[in-house]
Amino acid sequence: MEENNQTPQQTESNKSVKNDYLIMGILSYLGFLCLVPLFTKKEDEFIYFHAKQGLVLFILETIVFVVYRILAGIFAFSIFTWGLLSILSIIVELLDIGFIALSIIGIVNVVQNQKKEIPFVGKFADKIKI
Repeated sequence: MEENNQTPQQTESNKSVKNDYLIMGILSYLGFLCLVPLFTKKEDEFIYFHAKQGLVLFILETIVFVVYRILAGIFAFSIFTWGLLSILSIIVELLDIGFIALSIIGIVNVVQNQKKEIPFVGKFADKIKI
C-alpha cells in the first residue's frame, strides 16, 4: 500500500490550487470571461495559452455576430431578400455550433491538462502578445 506523506492541510491546499487552475482554464473558453484568466493568470503559461485561444474564439464569435446583425438589418427591409436572410441565418447557426464545439474541445484539453491548439484558432492565438 502506498503511503501519503502529506498532511490533510497540504492535501486541501493542493485541491484548492487545482480547482482554481481548472476554473481559470474553463473560463478561458466561455466568451468574454476569457478576459479574467487572460489578465489575472498571465504568469501561468498553461492558463495564458488557453486564455489566448479563448480570446481568439471570442473575437471570431463577435465578428460573426456583428456582421450578421448588419446584414440582417440591411436585408430585413426587403421582402425579396428574406430567402437570403434565411440562408444567412442557417450559416450563422452552423458557425455558432462550430464555436461551441471548439469551446468544448478547449475545455476538454484544460480538464485533461493538455496544451493543445484548437483547430482554426490556435495559429492565431500564438500571434497574440498581451
